[in-house]
Amino acid sequence: MTFRKRVYNTLEFSASGRRGLNLYINISLVSVIVLNSLAIVLHTVPEIRHNRLYEQLFQYFEIFSVGIFTIEYFLRIWSCVENPRYRSDWRGRLQFIFSFWAIVDFLGIFPFYFTLLTSDFGIIRILRVFRLFRLFRVSRYSRALKMIRNVFYETKEELLICLSFIVFTLVISSSVMYYLEHNAQPERFKSIPATLWWGVITMTTTGYGDMYPVTAAGKVFGGVVLMLGIALFALPTGIVASGFMEQIRRDKGRKYARCPHCNELIDLQEVPHIHKPDPKKH
Repeated sequence: MTFRKRVYNTLEFSASGRRGLNLYINISLVSVIVLNSLAIVLHTVPEIRHNRLYEQLFQYFEIFSVGIFTIEYFLRIWSCVENPRYRSDWRGRLQFIFSFWAIVDFLGIFPFYFTLLTSDFGIIRILRVFRLFRLFRVSRYSRALKMIRNVFYETKEELLICLSFIVFTLVISSSVMYYLEHNAQPERFKSIPATLWWGVITMTTTGYGDMYPVTAAGKVFGGVVLMLGIALFALPTGIVASGFMEQIRRDKGRKYARCPHCNELIDLQEVPHIHKPDPKKH
């Protein structure tokens, strides 16, 4: 196995087999990501942010974290050609750079380097928000978060249909409520876009109490929309729950084997035939 292949297997948690040095390296990366996200949250506390000792500690930890993430980012670009999807040298690397996870990795380190080139505090505050993208990187190492991602990916069409139906119902119900309540409460139900807020808090059963019908027709219609909202939001819940059950059943039935040539972990369900190693590397 080449050194580049070892680096790829180490950074790709699913390909590393989750054991030995690979496991410790991935746990260390996850720990840095979690601690960095915790530091971003704590840095917003005034008592901590205005303390000089804590401020220096946050700065040093930020430099350390960005250094780790930068090294990891370039190692991923260098070793991504070991993935069959990015087999071509420069074209594969270019495709990887514009992939979703590579963009997330880039947004995690970009604000730090860009703030070194600007003194505009407004831009710096906006760029600090992008540091939260580092938290998304945890899903790369977590089996549970990967399962959540797979469930939403596999049920995206059904969820999109439910979302379209919910939006359609929201617009219709808000439009009807506007015409029922506008004359009685012109300052609250002053337009259909303004009434959309009533539709959202009613269909989601939140009910803040800042907008509510006072006419008899509005109250009756509001009750119908409230019950309809409960039924509508139960649909995507059932779809996601069914997707989780299917994903769990599928994962329990998976069988893995390790290639004797490249030591790569192979899913026997996805690769039912004999694994053929790359002749250039074996």
